[in-house]
Amino acid sequence: MVAPSGEQFEIEGGGYRAVVTESGAALRTLSHGTRDLVDGFAEDEMSPGGRGQLLMPWPNRIRDGRYAFGGSEHQLPLTEPQRHNASHGLARWVAWTLEEHTTHSVSLQYRLMAQKGYPWTLDLRVVYDLSADGLTVTQTATNTSRDPAPYACGAHPYLAVGPGPADSWELTLPAATRSLTDDRLLPVGREPVDGTPYDFRVARPVGGTVLNATFTDLTRNDDGVATTVLRDPATGHAVALWVDERVRWLLLYTADDVPATARRSVAVEPMTADTDAFRSGEDLVTLAPAGEAGDELSVSWGIRAVD
Repeated sequence: MVAPSGEQFEIEGGGYRAVVTESGAALRTLSHGTRDLVDGFAEDEMSPGGRGQLLMPWPNRIRDGRYAFGGSEHQLPLTEPQRHNASHGLARWVAWTLEEHTTHSVSLQYRLMAQKGYPWTLDLRVVYDLSADGLTVTQTATNTSRDPAPYACGAHPYLAVGPGPADSWELTLPAATRSLTDDRLLPVGREPVDGTPYDFRVARPVGGTVLNATFTDLTRNDDGVATTVLRDPATGHAVALWVDERVRWLLLYTADDVPATARRSVAVEPMTADTDAFRSGEDLVTLAPAGEAGDELSVSWGIRAVD
């Protein structure tokens, strides 16, 4: 019998332990000592709500699954039919191939073949590495096609600092701007977070704030790293998610529309571009043809425990 998420790849290092799955190269579990740092899923489950999945070659949604690139119109399958969107890329449910597995790291790869709606072939690779600094994830895409290819990426971890609910947890989100969306969760504008319930630049409780929005204009350190922190003031335990300079957007989601898991954790999703970037073009990367400079993009993000 094969588990719904396929083969399981366990790694350990620096007091951390993680399990990555064959299906979607997803982060199923991550813990530090006895503390769970992500709200993952069981080995006998499919990933619910996108938990731990990689979003490639685009994150979030594309309106009507339709976009133009290179002078041609493209139509993707509508994988979110209730909202008439193409959602979360083309690699989240496929079987990724093991490249290397050591005690503390695992790398997997997947060749995304040209197909209707995305007529480019990309070699996708991800490396999960554990150390005393926590988990580092590096996502890479290489264009193996003769033509330039549109590309963006993301990931879908749910952070947790206990059993929840998240209302009493303190959130620090270093973002100055929020994207505004319509009833299909597609962007229609943006606003500064100043004076709104979405300003978490200084740590404060999540409270009753419903989160399902993308944020940008991230405050970074001298190395270009932006860090989001979720802390339980009752225990002092916290978890941090950091992103490198190529990750310009974060989506935060409290799953209020999913009664079984509502507010049990907070998804903090790193994204290189906002929702619908294939149509807007904002922060969309054009991968150069195979063999030319710019045919590859790597981005890194990670999760660590904070005491």
